[in-house]
Amino acid sequence: MPPTPLPATADSIGRKLTRLVLATTFTALFVAAVALVTYEARTYRELWVSDLTTQAEILARSTAPALAFEDPKSAAATLAPLQERDNIETAAIFRPNGELFAIYSQPDAELPPPALPRWRGYRIENGKLRVLHPVAENHEQLGFVYLQARYELWGRIRDYLLILTAVMLASLLVALSLSSGLKRAVTRPIIALTEATRRVVADRDFSARVAKTSDDEVGVLVDAFNAMLVEVGERAAAVEASNRSLQAETEERRAAEAALRDADRRKDEFLATLAHELRNPLAPMVNAVAILRRAGTDPQVAARAHDMMERQLAQMVRLVDDLLDVARITTGKLTVRRQHTELAGIIQSAVETVRPLIDARGHQLEVVLPPKPVFLHADATRLAQVFSNLLNNAAKYSEKPGRIRLVADLEDGGLAVRVSDQGVGIPREILPRIFDMFAQADHSIERRQSGLGVGLTLARRLVELHEGTLEAQSEGPGRGSTFAVRLPIAADQNGRASAQGNAAVPRPAEKLRILLVDDNADFATSMSELLESLGHEVRVAHDARAGVAVAQQFAPDFAFLDIGLPEISGYQLAAQLRAAPVTSKTVLVAVSGWGQERDRERSREAGFAMHLVKPVDLEQVQSVLNGIVRNPS
Repeated sequence: MPPTPLPATADSIGRKLTRLVLATTFTALFVAAVALVTYEARTYRELWVSDLTTQAEILARSTAPALAFEDPKSAAATLAPLQERDNIETAAIFRPNGELFAIYSQPDAELPPPALPRWRGYRIENGKLRVLHPVAENHEQLGFVYLQARYELWGRIRDYLLILTAVMLASLLVALSLSSGLKRAVTRPIIALTEATRRVVADRDFSARVAKTSDDEVGVLVDAFNAMLVEVGERAAAVEASNRSLQAETEERRAAEAALRDADRRKDEFLATLAHELRNPLAPMVNAVAILRRAGTDPQVAARAHDMMERQLAQMVRLVDDLLDVARITTGKLTVRRQHTELAGIIQSAVETVRPLIDARGHQLEVVLPPKPVFLHADATRLAQVFSNLLNNAAKYSEKPGRIRLVADLEDGGLAVRVSDQGVGIPREILPRIFDMFAQADHSIERRQSGLGVGLTLARRLVELHEGTLEAQSEGPGRGSTFAVRLPIAADQNGRASAQGNAAVPRPAEKLRILLVDDNADFATSMSELLESLGHEVRVAHDARAGVAVAQQFAPDFAFLDIGLPEISGYQLAAQLRAAPVTSKTVLVAVSGWGQERDRERSREAGFAMHLVKPVDLEQVQSVLNGIVRNPS
């Protein structure tokens, strides 16, 4: 069957298509060419002016001493390296009065003006770019630097225009070829496509795509296509929205899974580290107990065993304190008691805490404080804990002997304290995560330093509770570390410290009657023996009822009561003792393994003068008995 004759409008559409393609291509290329040439001219001027101005500034700084000391040879030597810059033809140095001081020029180059030009800055004329820049030092005008370079803008534009002309001609030829192909491909089937499009709309087939350009046959095709477009758009939008939702849910799920895997890995690492750290002090303590049990043990050996047990017990106490602080951080219950306090006392307390470790490792500690006292509205105990933690890390992670510096300065209306060391440093990949919970740079079995990896997390949280920041800096392994603490200073800097707010306990007589009530027989017996060795009279009970009975007969001066007693708690026992006439004046001291703020508050409400957290050392007990009340963290 012969092809269906095309309507007369088909040739008209073909011509329109050819003209449209050629006109659009030419317009786009012409606009692009103008934009490119304009941009190139402006860019070439800005870059070249900036380059020459910068060169002039460098020469001004370099020749300032020569001008100051009247040394033309030195100035000429400074200009000599310009021979490496082929585009710089001439350079000169002028005195402030306009006399020529030193000169440089390429062979056959135009010489600089014999006197100082009257203009300043830069000028472009006759294919040359000239720059005149002042030479000054300490606000004193020493002279001027003059530079002259070739400004070959028109040459560059001419090359651009030749290239763009060739591109435009080639593009127009390609466009003409494409328009001829499009005319053959589009105009012939256009009437058939119009009818097909109507059928597509009726059959709801959305595979066709056409754009409306006129009111001829193509317009009829576009009208049919628009009806389909509504339906296709709605479905496409729905599918796209569904895909985005699924993608977002997938990414969230992957992120959650990665976070869970990371948390699980860090939990396993923490538990393994905890088991390792707890076994480390337990092993020497077991050995020390075995040594002490042997009959005829040398007194010096026994003394060393006692010292060993004290050191390892202190290590275990520190680990338990870290675990308690971990619990407070994770539950959001870590708090501080802010008071008006002086920085020097806080730093001194931190240094005293870490001094044994620093001396044992042979380090040199330098402490630099502001010349005048600095007062903070802060929890002195907690801030001392922060600085002792940073100093402790610096001592642990520095090779023997090392140098540690603690420098405090007043900066921007606040306080900045930096603890620096020359130790092992922090790898760059670890630095962003150094303050994460349980984060440690060394997870290997043979790692040299102990710890649970919570010290820096706790330190940052304590600093944040003081409205400050804690940041870490390190150039990498082997290059040391610096930890910077920034804190606001107190508005009142006149040194008026606030009252501590601790309950006062009257100083008792030298020999005291002391009642111990604790269901842990070993703790009660050992504490009783220690107190009796100090010359006090002690009675022990292991439950509340027995404690009340003993108190009625004994009338103690002090009563140390465990909170977690069987049947009747220590709070209830305190109420009974406070209500009884015989023990109404007895000083009550709570002894418990619970040491959070709500536990201390309950103790105060129950009538206790002090709340001690197990393990309790003899120094704390003596402080209480001597009328010195301390609130250990």
